[in-house]
Formats: sequence, C-alpha cells, structure tokens
Amino acid sequence: MSLIQPLLLKDESETLALGAKIAVTLQDGEIIYLSGELGAGKTTFVRGLLNSLGHSGNVKSPTYTLVEPYSINDKNIYHFDLYRINDPEELEAMGIRDYCDGESICLFEWPEQGKDVLPAADIILSFSHCDLGRELNIESKSSKGENILNQF
Repeated sequence: MSLIQPLLLKDESETLALGAKIAVTLQDGEIIYLSGELGAGKTTFVRGLLNSLGHSGNVKSPTYTLVEPYSINDKNIYHFDLYRINDPEELEAMGIRDYCDGESICLFEWPEQGKDVLPAADIILSFSHCDLGRELNIESKSSKGENILNQF
C-alpha cells in the first residue's frame, strides 16, 4: 500500500526511539514483520517498543524459545523469532493462530521462515546495515498499517 522513504538510524538509541514512536500508534491486533540480517536492529526495535509501552524487564530475542509473551497494560504482545524454524508447518503445531487472535500485537522477526503460514502483515519493517548505521524501510500492507504510517 504505502512505503515511506528509507530512514537512517545512526545508533542504538535511534532504533529504540523508533520503536517508541511506533508503539504509541498501536491499537490492538497488529501484525508486524521485522526483516533484516543478523544484528540489523530488529530486537533493539522491539525493546524500544516494549519499553515505551511500559515493560521494564529484559527484552531478548526468542531465538530458542520461538516466542516471548508480554502482558502490558491489558495488552498481549508476542515477540517471535522464526530464525530457527525449518518448516513453516512448525508454526501450525505451536498454535500460531491462537497467538494471532486479532487482539494481540504480534511482532515477527524472520517472517520469511513462516511463509504461507503467518497471517498477513499490517506493516513490514526492513532493516539493513549501511555505512552510517542502519537503514530502515517501512511498508504498510493494510488499513492498520496505513494508520501506523499516518500517525508516524
């Protein structure tokens, strides 16, 4: 639907701030895909988002657990890391549809690993390394995604 100009994120603090900016636009049930190579800033973005919503504990990538649940101010938020998924059908076995219930916010790192099984994204954030830090492309894929971009 819409794509905003690439953003330059010079350091970790700018990535955290971006997560906080997007956090305030979220309502309920958004599906957010986070793409990019290792170390590109996906988990740092999630940390900024969760901290802005009121989470004060540690935020780590759920590489081995696949999903890290958070309950913040009566919102259920699920942070997935699909890097180690070998077959997208593994997501069906773990009950992915129960997490993506239309009310919970779901953040998916490595969404390409869940192709054809994951629900469609509302917004896709694509992180990449560049000489000056990280570059980020944001693309909306639904009316919820458009709402995020319009408020952003």
